[in-house]
Amino acid sequence: MPNTIRTIKFRRKRDGKTNYKKRLSLLKSRENRLAIRKTNTQIILQIIKYETDGDKPIVTVQSSQLKKLGWKYSFKNLPAAYLAGLLLAKKAKEKGIKKAILDMGLQSPKKGNKIYSALKGVIDGDINVPANEDIFPPEDRLKGEHVGKYLEQSKNITQDFEKIKTELTK
Repeated sequence: MPNTIRTIKFRRKRDGKTNYKKRLSLLKSRENRLAIRKTNTQIILQIIKYETDGDKPIVTVQSSQLKKLGWKYSFKNLPAAYLAGLLLAKKAKEKGIKKAILDMGLQSPKKGNKIYSALKGVIDGDINVPANEDIFPPEDRLKGEHVGKYLEQSKNITQDFEKIKTELTK
């Protein structure tokens, strides 16, 4: 019986939680990473700095924090993701962060989805993140007009969106 050497993969790789090849390429850039994650109820955005003893989040924003600014709608739709991106950019500028690179994790990159809506908010908030303009959702979807039509409250959601956007971009 021949002796075979077996290599055990890292636990996070076995569980399908981390793509180490992609992570290494992000870390080699030595830039802060903009991590955008979706949950069942909200969008979480973080700017993370790599350190040898572990990643350190510098700024964290959850879309549920929009409630304090007067957002009465879902925290997981396109307008909420965009506004959360603007909020993250505002907090990042206060900490002196000017640029980052996008870290989507294992999420599928689909044109016009919530991840790119949040990214558009970060970029509109004057944080330099390299991205192609073609991937962003159309402006009417960012404002929530499609949600407003569904809810038959088009004026209310659009007005609330504009009010919060104006407040965050001051």
